[in-house]
Amino acid sequence: MNRATFLAALTACAGAACIGNFTGPPAGDLPELDPTADLTVLFIGNSLTASNDLPALTRATAMAGGRTISYAVSVGADLSLEDHWYAGVANLIGALRADVVVLQQGPSSLPESQQHLRQWAAQLAGPIRAAGGTPALLMVWPDASRLFAFDDVYTAYRGAADAVDGIFIPAGEAWRAVWRRDPNAALYSGDDFHPSRLGSLVAALTVYATLFDADVRTLPNSIVADVPAAQFTLILEAVHEATIASRTAEP
Repeated sequence: MNRATFLAALTACAGAACIGNFTGPPAGDLPELDPTADLTVLFIGNSLTASNDLPALTRATAMAGGRTISYAVSVGADLSLEDHWYAGVANLIGALRADVVVLQQGPSSLPESQQHLRQWAAQLAGPIRAAGGTPALLMVWPDASRLFAFDDVYTAYRGAADAVDGIFIPAGEAWRAVWRRDPNAALYSGDDFHPSRLGSLVAALTVYATLFDADVRTLPNSIVADVPAAQFTLILEAVHEATIASRTAEP
């Protein structure tokens, strides 16, 4: 896939008619997922998923790898999984019957937050399994003032994924792998919490690599117009390291 095609794929999911732009609790006409896609995915989260349209970035990344994703999104600012539950997202899960449901909330690094994440991941896992899907926990990152909490964020999301026998998506670990190679990589946006577009790209590559068990290092290094080829190669190596480590880690 060339650079123009990749950017066109991103733009295709930016309009109101795009299947991926269902946002909020189920109401009115529900989106439909394309059963002919290689994978159908429902993203449930908050502004960390919405920033830079992570689902669209994931879809475009999959296209670059020769795969197809059909997706829908339920997001809202500051929402936890508990908030989604009480907004009725279980109805959406049952209606869409996605292959994978990606669950994301805040960093959840504190002990009580870890417990909360595990509790509501388990609550949502019931309807996800009943609809024939698999839950996936998308590890995020702490804000820039709490970089020391990365291990706790890992513990929270890895623990929740293991508790529901789900998929662990180590986006936060991929961020750390990028910084080990380039400490100056600008993965945060200006508020030092939400991701920059580069940070969302790292997360999207991690989602793709995990859900498809793919080696991202095979992706063409020209698919992102605003990321230099050398930096993109570095990112691919970092994402590969993080995903391989997560697959081999003891539960």
